[in-house]
Amino acid sequence: MKDRPWSLPFAAGALALAACATNPYTERSQFLLVSESQEMQMGAQAYEQVLHDPKVKISHDAREVEPVKRVAARIIEAAKHSKYAETAQQFDWEVSVIKDDKTMNAFALPGGKIAVYTGIFPVAKNEAGLAAIMGHEVTHALARHGAERMSQGMAAQLAVGLATLGAASQGIDPQIAQLAGGALAQYGFILPFSRTHESEADHIGLLLAAQAGYDPHEAVHVWERMEQVSKGQPPEFLSTHPGHGTRIKQLEEWMPEALKYYSPRAGTPAADLPALAPR
Repeated sequence: MKDRPWSLPFAAGALALAACATNPYTERSQFLLVSESQEMQMGAQAYEQVLHDPKVKISHDAREVEPVKRVAARIIEAAKHSKYAETAQQFDWEVSVIKDDKTMNAFALPGGKIAVYTGIFPVAKNEAGLAAIMGHEVTHALARHGAERMSQGMAAQLAVGLATLGAASQGIDPQIAQLAGGALAQYGFILPFSRTHESEADHIGLLLAAQAGYDPHEAVHVWERMEQVSKGQPPEFLSTHPGHGTRIKQLEEWMPEALKYYSPRAGTPAADLPALAPR
């Protein structure tokens, strides 16, 4: 058996200390083996690694930075008045814009470390679209999806290891049992949970954006634009993300709930984001 980041005894011990939590919005039970302090420390370390990567260029262009920070401030303020208020108050929030017109991405790490790549601007198109994206990413951090994924990986490792040992005792080739168990864990447990996280982040992120004063309908347009530019997406059952059509359908279903949070604020701009330079 190949070396793994956690040994079976360690994983078994961690399972014995497992904590359960409940998502305050969806009421979904969460299985957690990682403490909040550990998760925030890992988030801060990962953020520093990204920012100090020599290949990463931090934007100081006000046209790019100001709208991102303006949207982030409103999303953070909404988070501090959401069902995640206690967690949001504990985060040491930080926002950076990464100058990379080819990367359509944004992320929020545990502890409130946010980065937005300029390549996402055409998909976001305007500040309301960016709010939908940032609400989604901030939800991942607030809902502790990273810690949950780590916990799932540890549990899956233990299950595969035990199944391999059990198969060996029955005369089954341990390598075959390990491969079969790994596939079962990957496609029957880990990936579906990841799709659950993505849908949960879409749902709660939509509410945060609406609470921040941004029209939640723009989230649907974001995924319509994403569908246009994203080609060759794998089949949904093999993907860690719901299909674009699935996301759009779900967002439309959640729209009545989001509109209850939405109250347009004076001074909340929905201005277009800066255009990227021609490639």
